[in-house]
Amino acid sequence: MFVPLVAALLLAGFASRALAANTNEVTITGSMMCGKCSLHLTKECQNVVQVQQDGKTVNYFLTQNKVSKAAHDPICMGPAEKVTVTGTVKEKGGKETMTPSKIDVDKS
Repeated sequence: MFVPLVAALLLAGFASRALAANTNEVTITGSMMCGKCSLHLTKECQNVVQVQQDGKTVNYFLTQNKVSKAAHDPICMGPAEKVTVTGTVKEKGGKETMTPSKIDVDKS
């Protein structure tokens, strides 16, 4: 009875570690601005990070979570900020959508 329980707990621990390590997070660096007020691309205020990739401008629309909302005020109706954003990316409706887990503003 004790051995199967220990084996199940060990297996669950390995599975949760494997899932945590497979988050597929990426890091991008670019200019963050308001998708509504600055770029006129969204109906509501939303952070958008513009990145240069292969000579083209790619817009990453940040989902509205605590991380994104906390970084919005300085860019809403203000100048763009150079940022490095870490999060997961999905293509949704023909555009890149990113759920940020961390936003670092370049202070230099």
